Amino acid sequence: MTLRKFAGLGALLSLISPGLALAQEATLDSGDTAWMLTATALVLFMTIPGLALFYGGMVRSKNILSVMMQCFAVTGLMSILWMVYGYSLAFDTTGMEAGVTNFNSFVGGLDRAFLSGLTPDSLVGAFPESVFITFQMTFAIITPALIVGAFAERMKFSAMLVFMGVWFTLVYAPIAHMVWGGDGGLMWDWGVLDFAGGTVVHINAGIAGLVACLVLGKRKGYPTTPMAPHNLGLTLVGAAMLWVGWFGFNAGSAIAANGTAGMAMLVTQIATAAAALGWMFAEWIGHGKPSALGIASGVVAGLVAITPAAGTVGPMGALVIGLVSGVVCFFCATSLKRKLGYDDSLDAFGVHGIGGIVGALLTGVFAAPMLGGFGEVENIGLQLWIQFKGVLFTVVYTAIVTYLILKAIDLVMGLRVNEEQETIGLDLSLHNERGYNL
Repeated sequence: MTLRKFAGLGALLSLISPGLALAQEATLDSGDTAWMLTATALVLFMTIPGLALFYGGMVRSKNILSVMMQCFAVTGLMSILWMVYGYSLAFDTTGMEAGVTNFNSFVGGLDRAFLSGLTPDSLVGAFPESVFITFQMTFAIITPALIVGAFAERMKFSAMLVFMGVWFTLVYAPIAHMVWGGDGGLMWDWGVLDFAGGTVVHINAGIAGLVACLVLGKRKGYPTTPMAPHNLGLTLVGAAMLWVGWFGFNAGSAIAANGTAGMAMLVTQIATAAAALGWMFAEWIGHGKPSALGIASGVVAGLVAITPAAGTVGPMGALVIGLVSGVVCFFCATSLKRKLGYDDSLDAFGVHGIGGIVGALLTGVFAAPMLGGFGEVENIGLQLWIQFKGVLFTVVYTAIVTYLILKAIDLVMGLRVNEEQETIGLDLSLHNERGYNL
C-alpha cells in the first residue's frame, strides 16, 4: 500500500471510471464514509469562514468585506467549475499508463465532465465517489482563495473572478493531475511525495501569489504608509479555525478512518505547535516582543509545511519540520520581503510558498523509516532529489502560466482598481458596502 497520497490513490483511481468490474467489487464502509463526510466539511470550513476571517482581520478596515467577498465568490466559482470539468481534468485517468509520458500525464480528459457516470452507488474505495468529489472540490476551493492574500486591497473584483477561473483551469487542475493522478501522472511517476497538497495547494498558490503581487505592483503608499491589520481578533479566530479544519485536510487525505489518518492528525498537531513556537521565539529574539499576528502566522506556516508529509513522517520528523518552517517563514515574511521590496499583502508567498517548499523538501528526508518515517524511502538523497524536481517543476510551471494569464487579463480588461477606488477602499468602491457602520 502506498502512502504517497490518499493511502492508495493510484489504486483507488482505477475504481472511479464507471462500468469497471473492480468498481462492482467495492463495498461501502460506513465508518470510512462518516469520516470522509466530516473531513470534507472541515476542509470547507477552512475557507469559509476560516480563511475569510484570517485574511479579513489583516487588511485595513476599508477592505475587510472585499477580501471576505473574494473568498466566498471563489468558493462558489470553484464549486461549479469543479463539477463542470475540473474533476475530470484532475482525476480522469483515460490514456494513462505507468512509466509512459504523454498528454494525459499532464492533464486528464473530459470523460467525467459534468460528473458523467456518477450515481449514488458509485464508490471510490469504501465510500461514495460523490464524497470523494466533494472532498477534492474543497481543495480546489482553498487553493485559489489563498492567492487572494497576495494581491489584497488592489485587484478589481471582475478581474479576480476571471483570473481565478482561468488559473484553476490551466494551473491547479493540471498540477493536481500530475501529482495525484496515479500511474502515468508526470510527478506521480517521478515518485514525488505529496500526501495532502504541499505542492498542489501551497507551493502552487504561493508562487501564483508572488507573481500576482509583482504584476499588480505595490499598494498605494507601500511601504511608507502604515497598513497595520485592523482587527487581529478576527485573524486569530480565523487561524484557530484553520488549525482545526486542517485535520480534515491532512487526516482526511488518508481516505479512510485508519491508522494513517490517526498518525496524520498527530503529526499535524505537533508540527503546527512547533512552528507557532518557532515563529514566536524567532520574533521575540529578533524584534524584542512576540506578537499575536506572529503566532497566528506561525500556526499557518506549520500547517502548510506538514501537509505534504502528514502521511509519511513520524512525530520527531513533524517536530523538526514544524520548527524549521516557523523560523524560515518568519524570516521570509519579514526580513526577506522588506529587503526585496515586493508587496505580498498578507504573506501568501512568505507562508504558503516558502512553507510548502520547506515541507516538500523535508518530506523527502523524514519520510525515511531510518528517521522514524513510514514512507517507502530507502535512499534519502534520491528522494530529496525527486522532491526538489517536483518543487522546481511546480515553481517554474506555475510562475510562467500565472504571469501569462495575468498579463492577458490586464491587456483585455485591466487588473487593478484606479487610485481613487484604492484610496476609498474596495468595500465601498467595488461593493457599495462598509464592514463597519458606526
